[in-house]
Amino acid sequence: MEEQITQEKKSAKPLSTFKKAVNYQWVMNNLGFFLFLAFLAVIYIANGHVADKIIRETNTAGSEIKELQFEYKTLKSELMFQTKEAEIIKAVAPLGLKLSSTPPMRIKLIEKNKEEQE
Repeated sequence: MEEQITQEKKSAKPLSTFKKAVNYQWVMNNLGFFLFLAFLAVIYIANGHVADKIIRETNTAGSEIKELQFEYKTLKSELMFQTKEAEIIKAVAPLGLKLSSTPPMRIKLIEKNKEEQE
């Protein structure tokens, strides 16, 4: 019996110490600090959400860049293929245009000496 009473006193002692440490006056004295801690917690959570949003936007922009690079390379290769001489000849054949068989003529200017002009 005595052992139970001493155990109850021992277990009650830390609880009573806690009650003494955390009383209404102590809570009211530290209310500003508790509000500050709550504010910091809200800022910390908001910062995490903003960071996640930025990461998602960065990943989205990266995937768009990859798609645009692929499209650019595809269009560039198509253009290179279409601008080959054989492809151009095929494209203008329905218009009645054909490759000339005679080479172009060169026009040469004969310059007179400056002395003859005076």
